[in-house]
Amino acid sequence: QVQPVESGGGLVQAGGSLRLSCAASGRAFSTYDMGWFRQAPGKEREFVATVKWGSANTYYADFVKGRFVISRDNAMNTVYLQMNSLKPEDTATYYCAAATAYYGAGYYPSRENEFSYWGQGTQVTVSS
Repeated sequence: QVQPVESGGGLVQAGGSLRLSCAASGRAFSTYDMGWFRQAPGKEREFVATVKWGSANTYYADFVKGRFVISRDNAMNTVYLQMNSLKPEDTATYYCAAATAYYGAGYYPSRENEFSYWGQGTQVTVSS
């Protein structure tokens, strides 16, 4: 079992940057694909990015490509989301999630039901 815990959210001006962290307990962290999702007020939760367990290859939603970078440090059982050039529409609660099922090297989970364990979320607010 793994329990993700997010941190690093806050208030930032448009154009600024934030780095979110997700510390996940569990010995098998290095074997899990990890993802970030977000949910804005009044909207459904949406996929942001995934990092693979083996290669650390990454996959992004179109709306964050070129602005956000997901990475992982298996020695620290931690996943990061570096967010640059933030926009007011990036305002949301950001969730970290672990996909404990095995997905092939070329498949990047991006659906909520592909992730088994979720953190409580961290709030990111971008002011205009």
